[in-house]
Amino acid sequence: MLKHILEELTQDTIHLRVPESSPVGTAIGSVKATDADTGKNAEIEYRIIDGDGTDMFDIVTQKNTQEGILTVRKPLDYESRRLYTLKVEAENTHVDPRFYYLGPFKDTTIVKISVEDVDEPPVFSRSSYLFEVHEDIEVGTIIGTVMARDPDSASSSIRFSLDRHTDLDRIFNIHSGNGSIYTSKPLDREISQWHNLSVIAAEINNPKETTRVAVFVRILDVNDNAPQFAVFYDTFVCENARPGQLIQTISAVDKDDPLGGQKFFFSLAAVNPNFTVQDNEGIFQI
Repeated sequence: MLKHILEELTQDTIHLRVPESSPVGTAIGSVKATDADTGKNAEIEYRIIDGDGTDMFDIVTQKNTQEGILTVRKPLDYESRRLYTLKVEAENTHVDPRFYYLGPFKDTTIVKISVEDVDEPPVFSRSSYLFEVHEDIEVGTIIGTVMARDPDSASSSIRFSLDRHTDLDRIFNIHSGNGSIYTSKPLDREISQWHNLSVIAAEINNPKETTRVAVFVRILDVNDNAPQFAVFYDTFVCENARPGQLIQTISAVDKDDPLGGQKFFFSLAAVNPNFTVQDNEGIFQI
């Protein structure tokens, strides 16, 4: 008489361990059921049917060994959860209808998965930082602060530093203990309107664990430049020029950048009754 009975999973409870840094798809262990049948009648399908980790782990059947391979489905975090319990079922995939009365052709086991702590690098409070500062601030002024923490349960203090490759002129500095960025040289918007820095956070207990974050510093304009004539003017006038005749148009430029655009006022440096200047919507005529 044909026999087709799944006997049992080899263990009632299986204990597995997995580092929290394991990527999605990592195989963390296996379960295996025994079956007295052979060939097609011994084929088994594994599935997770219950537990508090059904969304965190998957199980796939290894056809050549008839084992169930457990894999990571979502990123793990030791600090959030350290133990998961799964209920795994193994079931024959081919059952002869004549032997249904001998069923069920399945068995279950409990799988406990312990998540192991891994030393993780610091985590900044933002993915990047933007600070705005006026160009006329005093040297030593704090322009902003970055924050980072150690995500591990045994939290380590953090030390901050600037990547000097992003600040070759050493215009900025940072307090290593609290992440406050301050100026070490005068700022000049007319030389550079933006500074793109990179700040490094390192664990004091394990300096090899580091993280970087981008810090963008925008320099705001201050009216600190005098206007200049656009070109050097060398003007000639004929002695028979008529009164009111235009002899030269002049304009000026300014390195500053006020919101409404530059407004200039022109006047003669010395009083001369033979000449006057006239406003022509920002361009002056003599």
